[in-house]
Amino acid sequence: MFVAVRKGWEDHQSDGMEIWGVEMKIGIPKELKNNENRVALPPAGVYELVQAGHQVFVETAAGLGSAFSDQDYVEVGAEIVNTAAEAWKQEMVMKVKEPLPEEFKYFHEGLILFTYLHLANAREVAVALQEANVTSIAYENVQMDDGELPLLSPMSEIAGRMATQVGAEFLESPKGGKGILLSGVPGVRKGHVVIIGGGVAGTNAARIALGLDARVTVLDVSGKRLKELDTEFNGRIETLMSNSFNIEQQLKTADLVVGAVLIPGHKAPTLVTKEMVAEMPKKSVIVDIAIDQGGIFETENKVGTHDDPIDVVEDVIHYAVANMPGAVAQTATLALSNATLPFAKKIVSGPIEQVIEHQPELARGVNTYRGYMTQQAVAEDLDLEYTPVNVALKGK
Repeated sequence: MFVAVRKGWEDHQSDGMEIWGVEMKIGIPKELKNNENRVALPPAGVYELVQAGHQVFVETAAGLGSAFSDQDYVEVGAEIVNTAAEAWKQEMVMKVKEPLPEEFKYFHEGLILFTYLHLANAREVAVALQEANVTSIAYENVQMDDGELPLLSPMSEIAGRMATQVGAEFLESPKGGKGILLSGVPGVRKGHVVIIGGGVAGTNAARIALGLDARVTVLDVSGKRLKELDTEFNGRIETLMSNSFNIEQQLKTADLVVGAVLIPGHKAPTLVTKEMVAEMPKKSVIVDIAIDQGGIFETENKVGTHDDPIDVVEDVIHYAVANMPGAVAQTATLALSNATLPFAKKIVSGPIEQVIEHQPELARGVNTYRGYMTQQAVAEDLDLEYTPVNVALKGK
């Protein structure tokens, strides 16, 4: 229940939000996704919320995968609860990944859920959120006025850097790869890394590939972005316009292909056909960062896990793990919290309707509200009725 307090009011005057602060109960459940070792907030983040006057309930062992003990949370003022149900029954829940079907039973009317959702590739989650009248705000859809996606960027940076690292590992012969060292050695060619998408993830993949002294080609649909990349890397990478012909030609010599395409809110487009993959050198490696949005490769038959990360199709290794940053959990948890905590503090600063009305960046992140689907891209991809969030707030 909201309790009106004066605390926090001054902080929001500069945002045009003349609302009273509130005391809110916030739950942090343990993640259930395979090898998802991240936690929504580290102890430092919990401390910030507690100091702001809120109560935080952390499910026991939720932070262990990121090397944070229950005692670490207790020391900053959190209350440890023994079950997921106790964490989920609070007014707001913060998570890392989208809820799994076994968590749907915890949904309740009035719940505010703040997490990555990627609903364009998760219809059952979208429908469950609507049916339970959950207000869901997706990290990946929170968007600033200039188009920046501040809560997606840190995980894109990590996934991009990991993509090259993971790809290099699976190119090794014991892992089933062709036995290529990306840097080459004197007298032997360097490995060819092809990156489809020049955004945050693709740029970070290119940075690590260059650090390994590979030959790097980046394809993107934006000529402006390609010029920026050419400048950023001092001409040390090859840049090409992304189209079917160029993709096909580059894949013919690729040792490692990184899929790093993002269309905010939408399912990822299929850019690489089965025929293109069939023409790739045998035992090459594909790493698809876009798999949590459906993936860009037609040959992807499954979403991998850290326990079972690869599939081999057309004699090409496919690595498509939807929670790659979960493998570097402490780094990822801290990076994610750095980005999400300021927005979480805004969400808990007042009644959610007022917060959405006065914070356009958070309004853009709302996916469901009182049974309405308020994210247009998701509604289009899932063939669901779309209601603008400002209309939903008024009860349509």
